[in-house]
Amino acid sequence: MFIMINIRKYLDLFFKISNFTIIILYLYPGSILGWILYGNLKSQPQLTGDFLSLSSNHLYTFLILSFIAVLNYSNNLKKLNYIFLYLLFISIILELAHLVIPNRSFQFEDLIGNITGVIISYILMKIYEFIRR
Repeated sequence: MFIMINIRKYLDLFFKISNFTIIILYLYPGSILGWILYGNLKSQPQLTGDFLSLSSNHLYTFLILSFIAVLNYSNNLKKLNYIFLYLLFISIILELAHLVIPNRSFQFEDLIGNITGVIISYILMKIYEFIRR
């Protein structure tokens, strides 16, 4: 029991740090990762090719962040549902912010990737919850 409480404390901290990091990366006027990897604020690293009309990087980002939320809040489904609403909201707001941030551009494919990552995690969580019953 003590080990589980301790793990949840670290998962909660990891979720909050991950969330804060994603907010910083999205709101910075340029690509921090491009600067770190390529020495160029205008270059965006690409993990894999994009899928049809959605950005794979954005899909992976919100899929991972949502998965961390599921691990962290799986013992409190009501709170987890609120977290999913928050993640959906922030995935939209952060991409819309690119309309006004210098050196950033709003891309519909990125917005669809953000939302899809959250929705996939939500659906997988609901399937797991249904199977577990």
